[in-house]
Amino acid sequence: MKKSRRKFLKVAGISALGIGMTPAITTFASSESQGTGTVDAVKSKNAEVFSAKRWGMVIDTSKLTDAIAANITDACHKAHNVPDFNHEPDKEKFPKTSPVNHHQEVKWIWKEHFEHAFPDKEDEFLAEKFKELPFLVTCNHCKNAPCVQACPTQATFKREDGIVLMDFHRCIGCRFCMAACPFGARSFNFRDPRPFIEQTNSSFPTRTKGVVEKCNLCAERLAKGQQPYCAEASQGAIVVGDLENSESEIRQLLNEKYSIRRKQELGTEPSVYYLM
Repeated sequence: MKKSRRKFLKVAGISALGIGMTPAITTFASSESQGTGTVDAVKSKNAEVFSAKRWGMVIDTSKLTDAIAANITDACHKAHNVPDFNHEPDKEKFPKTSPVNHHQEVKWIWKEHFEHAFPDKEDEFLAEKFKELPFLVTCNHCKNAPCVQACPTQATFKREDGIVLMDFHRCIGCRFCMAACPFGARSFNFRDPRPFIEQTNSSFPTRTKGVVEKCNLCAERLAKGQQPYCAEASQGAIVVGDLENSESEIRQLLNEKYSIRRKQELGTEPSVYYLM
């Protein structure tokens, strides 16, 4: 096989071909008969594929409520088989599963308070409305992603369109990427996460013990011309688009309203913006 699995993933995301998944990502290794793994090959399979020079996300904080934030998290986590360690596993199916560790958490997108999301912008006279707002945080798919530089196996890699992805089979669980990420956007599976998935989505791979995971900006959906789950569930609070296209909706929003990014002073150039 001339084209590696990782090259295919860079273009197609994890499930661009829509093939039924097993827990192994190797299911998505391309073959010569399936195409070359290039952008053109993917587009030839799906005329509706979304593309961008640099993908980004805008979160309109004025449109977020606790209920909408909960729906967004729920939609993302269910679709991507994110385990809930507060969920009691099936004792008959997994009789040897150790007791649930309520202190362990795996999360792709979640709610934070302002002072935790933006510690550098906290102020004693900050308007009360900001202290009450639910701020959704996730992987920032940074332009200068320190996690990519820290990964010794290239399990974490950045595509040309700016999306930072994980090749779960390359991950050796060293957690260097977690130490390098200044946003706490990565989670580690200290135990087998599969028993703690209430209803498995067979169209996305589950992970194993000892693997790091995080938001993938729904690369598998963008490759099929579909919006990310978070954007679909947000009732207009989240917009995903091309940051380098001046005519894109995301750029129009950034032109119209004041926005901030998390820990901007670190120079990672986050691709997630918050409209204030």
